[in-house]
Amino acid sequence: FSGYLGMTTSAAASMTEPLDSSDDRTSRSELAYQKILDGIREGALKPGHRITEVEIATWLKMSRTPVREALRRLETAGLLTSAPYSGMQITRLGYQEVMELYDMRVVLESTAAGLAAKHASDAEIYSLNEIMKRYEAASTPVEQARHNRVFHHALAYAAHNRYLLKSLNSIRDSMILLGKTTFEVAGRAQQVIQEHRNIINAIIARDSQAASDAAALHIREAQKARIALLGEEIDGD
Repeated sequence: FSGYLGMTTSAAASMTEPLDSSDDRTSRSELAYQKILDGIREGALKPGHRITEVEIATWLKMSRTPVREALRRLETAGLLTSAPYSGMQITRLGYQEVMELYDMRVVLESTAAGLAAKHASDAEIYSLNEIMKRYEAASTPVEQARHNRVFHHALAYAAHNRYLLKSLNSIRDSMILLGKTTFEVAGRAQQVIQEHRNIINAIIARDSQAASDAAALHIREAQKARIALLGEEIDGD
């Protein structure tokens, strides 16, 4: 599978483990979906990369039926697009699509923070603080990005709204198409600490508007960092 040349040994090992043949079709389809997402997130499957049902089935050591279902789901989510004469490929987002993605994040993340200020339990607030401790102890952009995802996932659950959670999960799946993390932008990782703390403090104070405003600002700052990364990519071409 040529798309996996150059990936790290650990990533290759985690992504080539055979799937349990005892799982039912739905479970295997979900596993295939998650494995492909991991491939995109790890950079093994890059935007524009062509994939086929047969290659994925061979890679995952699965029958084609659950793989077909996973690919259809990825296409519906916008993570795969049909390419004329070449089958499916990992979606490549243009500048305007990236901006629209962040605009939606502002709406959804600010709503989640505002609802969390109303509904988060003490245990959920404690969890947010613990996640931030791990984030602050992280030493690489990859680790910081991972803890950042966990933080936002916990924030979404603290909102206690299943429909909002579903929308946020969809947006986050699309985020993996963006490539490099914004934590590679100088100073961004440190800036995020205060932005997250502002969100947590507003939730602790049960100030819904302040929490919403803090989350909106946080995503806007992330958008600025993303624009900086996009500029670097253009300069490097």
